[in-house]
Amino acid sequence: MSVSTPGVWLVLIMLCWSVAPSAAQSSEKPPLHARHWLAITGKPLGATAGALMFARGGNAVDASCAMLAAVATMWDVLSWGGETQALIYHPKLKKVIGVNALGVAPSGATPEFYRSQGHHFPPEYGPLAAITPGTPGGLLTMLAEYGTLSLAQVLAPAIQMADGYPIEAQTANYIERQKKEIQQWKYSRPVFLPHTGRDREAPDPGELFVQRDLAATLRKLVAAERRALDAGKGRKAAIYAAYDRFYQGDIARELVRGVQEEGGLITMKDLARWKVRIEEPLSTTYKGSTVFKLPVWQQGPVMLQALNLLEQADLKGMGYNSPRYIHTLYQAMNLAYADRDFYYGDPYVPPEEPVEGLLSKEYARARFAGIDTTRNDSTVKPGDPYPYQNGRNPFRDLLSRWTVMAAPDTLEKSGQQDRPPVPQRSSGLDSAFKAGFYSGTTSIEAADEAGWVVSITPSGGWIPAVIAGRTGVGLSQRAQSFVTRPEDGPFNVIAPGKYPRVTLTPTLALKGGLPFLSFAVQGGDSQDQNLLQFFLNIVEFGMTPQQAAEAPNINSYQMRSSFGAHESRPGYLLLASNTPDSVRTALQRMGYTLELEERTSGPINAILFDREHGTMWGASSNHGEDHGIAW
Repeated sequence: MSVSTPGVWLVLIMLCWSVAPSAAQSSEKPPLHARHWLAITGKPLGATAGALMFARGGNAVDASCAMLAAVATMWDVLSWGGETQALIYHPKLKKVIGVNALGVAPSGATPEFYRSQGHHFPPEYGPLAAITPGTPGGLLTMLAEYGTLSLAQVLAPAIQMADGYPIEAQTANYIERQKKEIQQWKYSRPVFLPHTGRDREAPDPGELFVQRDLAATLRKLVAAERRALDAGKGRKAAIYAAYDRFYQGDIARELVRGVQEEGGLITMKDLARWKVRIEEPLSTTYKGSTVFKLPVWQQGPVMLQALNLLEQADLKGMGYNSPRYIHTLYQAMNLAYADRDFYYGDPYVPPEEPVEGLLSKEYARARFAGIDTTRNDSTVKPGDPYPYQNGRNPFRDLLSRWTVMAAPDTLEKSGQQDRPPVPQRSSGLDSAFKAGFYSGTTSIEAADEAGWVVSITPSGGWIPAVIAGRTGVGLSQRAQSFVTRPEDGPFNVIAPGKYPRVTLTPTLALKGGLPFLSFAVQGGDSQDQNLLQFFLNIVEFGMTPQQAAEAPNINSYQMRSSFGAHESRPGYLLLASNTPDSVRTALQRMGYTLELEERTSGPINAILFDREHGTMWGASSNHGEDHGIAW
């Protein structure tokens, strides 16, 4: 056979392109080194809030709560009415604890209601996109149960910021771009558009951004704590008094009034019934590490499933970012995400998700054996995990009719989501699809020398958000992650009191029973794709955390988006723009449509625990405004 035969060239390319950064190579941003503590989040001022808590003698939970309050106040792709999900390593219990502070669909949020309004899915923005606020409850619960400082101390930086802080250009300019949406909502306009009538109605970069109503709400929480302490209650009970004021007191009444004035559905009963859940996380093992994720109300277990699939392969032997490596990752991620799209949903509402089967190593081996090693499978479907937990699939008929692209749907009224399907091979990914795919979120990482470790991916209530009355609280838009038909995912059909299946996914990994890595990233459906590659960069290719955070990623768009019209782009592959032509050619021959970008992941933040030296390595992405402070 001649060496000019295309198949031979493909094999040679696969074998030869295997250059990975060595631990000796530098990174664009310096790594963070710490002995005592680390605080990392999406904005420099947010990280400073965490550092202030450590300076007061607080632990990593105190610092995380202060950072959460700060970035929510800064609208760092979230706000106070959004949702918070966290993993906490408790050094005294020597275990990982899950915190579920995701809101739920409100009263009246039924498939019939949304479809009667002309929506295939709940809308992307506005009052009908809102679920109940989760972040206040999540922050207060974490602080009460695992922190050491008072609420007054932890909220002090956020209150100062609500009184007025110099707004950064990224947020200020985004407000200006979204002003047509913002102008629809009575209580959002005066907050976000202080220069109404001018060419530029948003704040200028560096201008003091004042949120008087939000500052008043935060002071009410502190006042509730103070009254409880003055009445002789202990620290924990005093913090929960603030919780009650938000969800059942005057703050709740104004929030509900404001929501309903704008046409939303949230009621006082919805707020009073909602509670934060402390959960047992899910986990799997990979080459000596135990990786933890929250349960299937969020997408985190897709990374666990992908690791189970990929442990069947010699990834290091394939070569870093070789065509074969990229193809194997893409196929594994597609298999895991196909299961997500069909099987993931609220585990507290019937039907029960087949979690045991999904995380079965035997199921992963069977799925991996079916991968075509030569071409992309643009028709990949969910598997059937039920036999791997001695069960029978109750949705065989729906599964048999499932396709990568959503099945056609017709409504009597044309709604916001009623867009025609995009052909599989278009000229490129449209900006609206990509914006939705990477939508929202920030990340928070903190650790201290006592052994506390926290990983959080808070989100929801991003700009443009409906502000609920005079509370200053921006409402989540997370209802859009539900579906309205079982055909689009039988476990994720919207219903009052139900969690939407969301993309938000903090991560902790232990080795030898002790923390090894804490990491998270912003960016919608891409999150567990980015985090999977970050983890493999360290475990398989020996990168430092900073190198791994900066390294080029790939992204698949073949899963159904969790946002907007829940669209899919089978076969589309995001690559770094500096990927060699030989690799691009090999991948195109394997059936991929390439999208090239300079940056190929959301900003990854992480902490690695160096047991040999008794220190911590911190990483904060080399793009965006994510920032870490170490001591």
